[in-house]
Amino acid sequence: MKPVSTKHNSYCAAFLVLTWLVFLLLPGIASAADPVEIVIIGIEDELLENVQAALSLPQGLVQDEAVNLPWLELFQEDIPQKVRTALEPFGYYDAKVGTILQKPAENEYRILVGVFPGDPVKVADVNVRVTGPGAQEEALQRIASSFRLKKGDILVHSRYERGKGRLQSKAHELGYLDATFPIHEIQVSLAEASARITLELNTGPQYRFGETLFTGAPQYPQRFLQRYLDYKSGEIFSEKKLGQSQINLSASDRFKGVLLTPEREEAHDSIMPVLAQLSPLPRRRLRPGIGYGTDTGVRGSVRYKDVNLFLLGHELNAEINISQRLQGIAAGYLVPSYRDVNSSLGLQVNFQREDTDSYTNSLISLEGTWNRSLLRGQLLTLYLKPQWEDYTVGLETASSILVLAGVRFSHRSFDDPIRPRKGYGYTLEARGTHQYLGSDTGLLQLIAEGRTIIPLPWRFSLISRVKGGMTLQNEPFKDLPASLRFYAGGDRSVRGYAYQSLGPKDITGEVIGGKHLLTASVELERKLFRDWAVAVFFDAGNAFNSLNRLRLYKGAGLGIRYFTPIGALQLDLARQIAVDNPSYRVHFSVGFEL
Repeated sequence: MKPVSTKHNSYCAAFLVLTWLVFLLLPGIASAADPVEIVIIGIEDELLENVQAALSLPQGLVQDEAVNLPWLELFQEDIPQKVRTALEPFGYYDAKVGTILQKPAENEYRILVGVFPGDPVKVADVNVRVTGPGAQEEALQRIASSFRLKKGDILVHSRYERGKGRLQSKAHELGYLDATFPIHEIQVSLAEASARITLELNTGPQYRFGETLFTGAPQYPQRFLQRYLDYKSGEIFSEKKLGQSQINLSASDRFKGVLLTPEREEAHDSIMPVLAQLSPLPRRRLRPGIGYGTDTGVRGSVRYKDVNLFLLGHELNAEINISQRLQGIAAGYLVPSYRDVNSSLGLQVNFQREDTDSYTNSLISLEGTWNRSLLRGQLLTLYLKPQWEDYTVGLETASSILVLAGVRFSHRSFDDPIRPRKGYGYTLEARGTHQYLGSDTGLLQLIAEGRTIIPLPWRFSLISRVKGGMTLQNEPFKDLPASLRFYAGGDRSVRGYAYQSLGPKDITGEVIGGKHLLTASVELERKLFRDWAVAVFFDAGNAFNSLNRLRLYKGAGLGIRYFTPIGALQLDLARQIAVDNPSYRVHFSVGFEL
């Protein structure tokens, strides 16, 4: 251990003399409103914050605005040690501290604290190793070799603790639930202002999932409940997968209470059984609803749902929707797959009538779907949809019978399904029909849409979306029913224009829709408070029949967002761009799509 240098001592002495000179000038300043004020000089930022927290006055020292002076003097004596202890987590182990007690006014006291932190202790050597059954795990070795504190770094204890926590968390993630640190030493040499770190993680045995016992919901088959688990018996135990399983069960709309608990005491040969405690919701629900959107106008709905039909976990849904532009009745039957939470078979019948500024149609359809979950967030859907439609577009009134077959692939990777802050999602779809299937026309449509959310500094987010579609048809365009034509404009298309108001026009100037579609949007959002945000946006797009006649309509504006548990309420004011006599339009929508 080498002694502190004469140069270092001279710095300390000079600092303390300067501190005392400053203190001598302070009695003349205005007294504090509190009976006891503590003034600290010589440090700032996080060092100052930690020292201020350490020097909070003990409860009872001031009572009824009266100061217990003997107690205050004892508190003053303890200040140097409290300050040195508060600075050690930041690597300062040899701080010099001076104090003065002043009485600027009757029953008012000021403690002046001068701090010279000195030179920080730096790391001279780091030895982090992994032992036990998981010693050869590459992920653990990688974290150990890239420990947060390196040779030459200041000994910041929070970085040391984060490094320990990261190593232990990864061990738990890999199933080593008993991972501990039998050796965790920091040897500090004040004379050398250096530290040596020795850290050893012993992984202990690797646990695997055992059987999961469901309790509290005997009306659901055990095999059906298993579909919500993100793991299988025999897999390496993962707290992340256990948490995702709890989310799956909670999001199923079948249970008001879900608790999945690993049974540590029941574990045998590193096999961990899990207890799933469920509290079911009523299987039958009737839910009225009311809302408003500029695309639909005022809308109301009544929904009936049975989530455990035949006590097999099958679902029956029926819904009546009434709005200014859209009226419909739909009923669906869903048979969940035991494979996983997103796979299923479905059958839905739909009756609807839609009346927009561009078209009016009445539609009856029967749709069968087969849904298959692929990788996480990916869903493949095959469907067959016979439909009968009567429609009026411009001067044209017609009817059609189609038997549509389609395939849809979607991938969602957002950090939150209701209020995402980052991520992406996209959908690719191909649908078509032919006269051989009994349809009035033959066609093939390709549709693609996507959305991204990129977090930026200072609570900004960049949100973008794009949608495109194209139609290949072996009959005249007039034989394409209104429900399969493309239109642009509206809350989730080109803001500044009315819903479905953009597209090719007939000889009278009425919008009749197009064979193809292209829309895009970019939005810069800034979070304000916990549940509020503002945004600026730019939209462009149109429906068209050929690329050489493509004209993109544009809109830009400002928006306000209010985030609720069911999604965001979005209020936008948009202005048309690059048109004669541009107008403004207000858009209001609820929720997050794609």
